[in-house]
Formats: sequence, C-alpha cells, structure tokens
Amino acid sequence: MGFAETVVLGAIAGFTIYLGLPIGRLAHVGSRVRVGLAMLSAGILAFIFMDVTSHAEAIVSNALDAFRHGTVGIGHAIWLFALLAAGFTAGTAGISAIEHTVRRRTIETPPIAGAAQDAVAAISVTGGPHASTAADPRRRALQTGTTIALAIGLHNFAEGLAIGVSAQAGALGLAAVLIIGFGLHNATEGFAIVGPLGGVRPSWRWLGLSGLIAGGPTFLGTAVGYQVHSAALELCFYALAGGAILFVIGEIWAGVRRYGYRTLGLYMIAAGFLLGVMTDLIVSYAGA
Repeated sequence: MGFAETVVLGAIAGFTIYLGLPIGRLAHVGSRVRVGLAMLSAGILAFIFMDVTSHAEAIVSNALDAFRHGTVGIGHAIWLFALLAAGFTAGTAGISAIEHTVRRRTIETPPIAGAAQDAVAAISVTGGPHASTAADPRRRALQTGTTIALAIGLHNFAEGLAIGVSAQAGALGLAAVLIIGFGLHNATEGFAIVGPLGGVRPSWRWLGLSGLIAGGPTFLGTAVGYQVHSAALELCFYALAGGAILFVIGEIWAGVRRYGYRTLGLYMIAAGFLLGVMTDLIVSYAGA
C-alpha cells in the first residue's frame, strides 16, 4: 500500500466522526435525553481514557523490559516516564490553568476608549446588564465541546500513527483492519463531542470545525507514521490525550449534575464504555 493510498484511507477513518456530530443540531431535546447523551459520551471517553493510558504504560513498560535485558539504559525508561508525566499533567491541570487564565483575562480586561458607550448601547439593545452573562452557559458548553474534540484529536493522531506504521512495514492486513476499526470507533466519538452541550444547539460551522479538530489528526498521524516511527512521539500524544480526556470527563459530570437523573446517567456511562469496548474487540478479533 503506497503513501497516498494509506493517507487517504486514514483520512476516511478519521472523518467518520462526522456521522455522529449532526445529532447536536436536534431541537426540542428534553433534559432527560440531554443527560443520557452527555453521560453516553462520558462512557465513550472513559473507554478512550483506558485505551490511551494502557498504550502509554505499555511503551514505558517495554522500555523497562529492554533495560532488564540490557539492550537500553535506565535513563531511556526514566526519560519516557518523564514524558508520560509531563504530557498527562499538561492534559489535566495544564488545560484547566489555561482555561482559568483566559476566563480571568476576559473578565478583567478594561474597556478601551469609547467602549463604555458601546457597552451602554449593547445593554439597551439586548435588554439589560445581565444579557452578556446569558451567553456564558453557551460559550462554556461550546468550549467544553471543543476541548473534547481536541482530546479526541490527540488520541486519533496516535491511532493514525499505528495505521501509518503498519502500512509502511508491509502489514497491509493489519493496516486495513485498523482503518476499518478506527473508522467504526470514530463514528461513535461524534456523540462524545456534542453530548455534553446540553441545551446548546451548535452551528454547522462549529460542528464542521470540531470534526476537523477531532478527525483530522488521524490523517496527519497516518502520514507521519508512514514516514517515521517514534515511541516517544506516540507516548506524548497518548499522555496528552489521557490527561485531557480525564479533565473533560470531570467537566461533563459537573455540567449534568444540575439536571438530576443520576441513575440514568450511570447506566448511560456503562453503555458508552461498553460501546467503546465492543468496537475495540471487533478490531482485535479481525486483526487476529
């Protein structure tokens, strides 16, 4: 399989994520359905978290095995663990710190000359001084959705690396299975992006951009993996993805608590997790 064919099929595998995104445009969705979708997405993300962290741990574990057999030094294993720690921390606390800084600067930025009059005019048009805060839940929901798309994109970049490496090594059967399996799995990840939006109805432009952020890295990872294989690079993306996904799961849980339906939410988390496991088992079975 040549480079061009490989990256085209990798792109198809990544952009199946658009199959699930249009559900975010559904109108008149009740709070019960919103909770169900949000927690279904949390379950899918929980599986992805397990998947990426297990892959990251395996890379470090392989380095320790190599050290045990005397083929590499202990410094190599320590270096990989440091990459894992740095990436995971950046994906959790790092994202939270950046988000907090951006929000604080937005609030504290003083108006430029003439802005006071513009603010008065905006208040008179929109109906009151609290009109700007009415847009905060929408902006917050869309930010959460974008963060989910970014986390999934990091995960999909690592998946693309696996496709590219397999194709370049001549394992065409495995590469084909990975493309089909990842395409099937990515189709469920669209729900993970739009599920936590709650009552917010995103624009088609936002859905298109989110799909590009989440699915595009599969194409990029396939191209990079075909050219070069780097365990350290793969580990970095797994660690960042794992940390970001853990952060997002916490955001989803905090966002849906106000709706109630706790038992329903737990059932849907289980359903989402098992859906992820099922698609992964299909890939594993076909690859065997």
